[in-house]
Amino acid sequence: MTDNFKERSKDYDANDMIQQLSSAVSNCIIKNVELNEQMQVLDFGAGTGLISSKIAPYVEKITAVDISQSMLDKLIAKQETSEKVQALCHDMTIEPIGKEYDLIMSAMAMHHVENTDNLIKRFSAHLKPGAKIALADLDEEDGSFHPPGMDDVYHDGFERNALQATLEKHGFKDINFETAHTINGETRPYPIFLALATKA
Repeated sequence: MTDNFKERSKDYDANDMIQQLSSAVSNCIIKNVELNEQMQVLDFGAGTGLISSKIAPYVEKITAVDISQSMLDKLIAKQETSEKVQALCHDMTIEPIGKEYDLIMSAMAMHHVENTDNLIKRFSAHLKPGAKIALADLDEEDGSFHPPGMDDVYHDGFERNALQATLEKHGFKDINFETAHTINGETRPYPIFLALATKA
């Protein structure tokens, strides 16, 4: 797998925008999901573990999945995640992990996956009945959020009703959207939603 985040991983955690976003999304998950110490959690597109490190104290174990080993290396180096967070460099959109979870969470990773329908189908297959998802990403935008020429960005955010329809198609119910954060860009604000749902 090509590691598109090898350069970005070097100073990823030093980015104030990313820190604020991660904190806001983590707080929104804690507020809206009934976390408990028996929960097995999958963090999809976990990166350097900014979300995992905030959620870990509330759950039993987090499997932090990413296709960037350089990002996961940063996660592994953090002492606060060492006991509860397991890093796994794996593309679950191609090959299943072979385990079911109580919660799948993700922050700003979905727009890096070309086939959203397949991704949601994979999420459903990796969840126990009654398990939850908490997926954060950009509301649909005009393509100005990312710099031009990024070859690993497939979506300019997501329209909430369309994403809800995809979730319903793959067996999710009780779907709700929260605005977890807003990034103030140079020309416009970029709202970040948290999609919450339960596997039927």
